[in-house]
Amino acid sequence: MSNPPPLLAEDRPEYERLLGEALRDSTVLAALRAPGALTAAELRVHALRDADRIAAAAAEEYERYTALRDSLRNTPPPPAGTEPTAPALLAQLRSSGGGAGLFPVLTVLTPILAWTAAVALLLLGYLVRAADPSVALAGPLITAGWTALAAGVAAMAVGIIGIVLTALRDGSAATPVGTDRQQAAELARARREWRTALRERGLLPYLHSALPAVPGGPPHFSSPGFSSPSYSSPDFTGPDDPGLGKSGPTGYTPPAFTGPDEVG
Repeated sequence: MSNPPPLLAEDRPEYERLLGEALRDSTVLAALRAPGALTAAELRVHALRDADRIAAAAAEEYERYTALRDSLRNTPPPPAGTEPTAPALLAQLRSSGGGAGLFPVLTVLTPILAWTAAVALLLLGYLVRAADPSVALAGPLITAGWTALAAGVAAMAVGIIGIVLTALRDGSAATPVGTDRQQAAELARARREWRTALRERGLLPYLHSALPAVPGGPPHFSSPGFSSPSYSSPDFTGPDDPGLGKSGPTGYTPPAFTGPDEVG
């Protein structure tokens, strides 16, 4: 496409979430560990700066998605008494579960760390109490263990609420109110196609072009505007190629062998 549409401001958060998923791709993580490679934070800054150029790789899918979305927004609302159809919450959770940023990481790590600390503190506290009930350290350890357990439960609840709110927000942004089931499905399909094209043809090729090549890594990515190092194999010449005579390399004469019945 000669003049790809620019990435709209309302789609920038979706682009950032897809960028976070691409940065956690196994091939990208392997390349990030190579000597002299950029850090993930540096790659993220570059990818955000070049968002329009990267998004141009999925321009066709993006144009179709935005055109369909604008068309549905301009569609008159359904008659009174009909209920608008929204995308399933499970589908939205799947699409938004890989969001980028610190909050999703904390919602996963905090309960795990809190419960690990709770188990260790409770176990140690009850062992100390069983060994010697007169030791004053047992009480504070047990109290700290139950506090850590409660903190883990609270962190898990906050994480679930955050995921649900994110899913509802993405659902309301992706599907206009008053959309029927068929139109919502078509819009959701166009959105998935754009996300897949942006990841496979835009983000991953861009990230790999900025990272060192990893032996045994992914094949060469080719995408508009991106380039990766080119390699050339040594020039091997076959036995029938020009410049190589039938008798072998220049200056070499094979020895003559005679059989036992031949007369020298």
